[in-house]
Amino acid sequence: MKKIELLAPAGSFEKAKIAFMYGADAIYCGTPKLSLRSRSELEEDELEKTIKYAHNIGKRVHVAINIFANDDTYEDIKRQAIELNKLGVDAVIVADGGVVDIIKEYAPNTEIHISTQANTVSYHTCNFWYKNGAKRIILGRELNKEQIKEIMKNKPKDLDIEIFAHGAICFAYSGRCFLSEFLAGRNGNLGDCAQSCRWAYNVYVEETNNPGNLMPVETDEKGTYIFSSKDLCLIKEIPEIIDMGINSIKIEGRLKTEYYVATVVNAYRNAIDDYMKNPKEFNPEKYLIELEKTKTRGLTTFYFNDRKNKDFQDYSGRQYNSKYEFGGKVLEQKEDKVLIEIRNKLTVGDFLELIIPGQIEPLEFKIENLWDQDTMEEIETVNPGRAEQKVFLKIPIKVKKGWIIRRKK
Repeated sequence: MKKIELLAPAGSFEKAKIAFMYGADAIYCGTPKLSLRSRSELEEDELEKTIKYAHNIGKRVHVAINIFANDDTYEDIKRQAIELNKLGVDAVIVADGGVVDIIKEYAPNTEIHISTQANTVSYHTCNFWYKNGAKRIILGRELNKEQIKEIMKNKPKDLDIEIFAHGAICFAYSGRCFLSEFLAGRNGNLGDCAQSCRWAYNVYVEETNNPGNLMPVETDEKGTYIFSSKDLCLIKEIPEIIDMGINSIKIEGRLKTEYYVATVVNAYRNAIDDYMKNPKEFNPEKYLIELEKTKTRGLTTFYFNDRKNKDFQDYSGRQYNSKYEFGGKVLEQKEDKVLIEIRNKLTVGDFLELIIPGQIEPLEFKIENLWDQDTMEEIETVNPGRAEQKVFLKIPIKVKKGWIIRRKK
């Protein structure tokens, strides 16, 4: 079987390091102004650090310049293209034909990857982009597996195909949506989406026999979440995806936490490796158990298995997993104690899970003692009351910097 790339999101340099530690072959990122994530923490200096770090450990970096660019944006795009070419970035993700031309001219040594925003859903369109310099196509998420197989069979042999395997789905077609701009004045196609599709709405219908009389459509006191999609999850479909020859699977979530990145990347890394080693014993349930600990909405395979599937809307409005949360991140091991940066309240007696890179089952342990980071006095509880709050505790095994800890609520 051909090796498939696992591509992870990185909204900051720290998240990039976490993604690589937990098994990503490559990360995608971008600066706030040009990459459809205006709240990304990754500015120019962090981008340079990320590229250098990745190349030092033999990994790849794909940078998104996938906005639909107005003319007044092109000077910034040219400047960034020149800088990326100098830094030797591995690929640039683009959606706009004008931006493609800029990359070809100002970053000629860089692979061009066509974003899912470009809505590529046929091999004819793949061929068009290939003739115009594309090395890879990130297919529209609306395709099912039979349509993807047809594309794989008819595309140019040296054109790579990437698909999304996990993460948020836009209510709009491949993310092309004007709802946020219309309701909140924040343009999703320029990286400032307010996720208006996730809001609660009060819906009314007009009575047929009584024009002008509006009757409310009720679900609960919060309204109805008629536009809020579930999250994509193709962990069970990993065997089919690998077998059809896909070059890369992508995890969505540049604005998600380090905890989310670690858990999801680790699950998909283990699933891919286990299937490649022993296809007959592939059991997706153990990976799904881990993914369930991070989900913020319901999970769906969207259209991958069935183009007529309707089970991808989350009408409940549920936003958070109620059983687990981000506990902290390992900073260093000092003899028999471990210094961690906490992300939620920790108390003696709490049960934690250590997410170990390359191992799907986490290590569960109980907090027996906590020590103040400055005085080394024993304490009962610690709150993330100030930036980078740290505490010492004991973990049953030797750990490494950057490992992620989750807390059972």
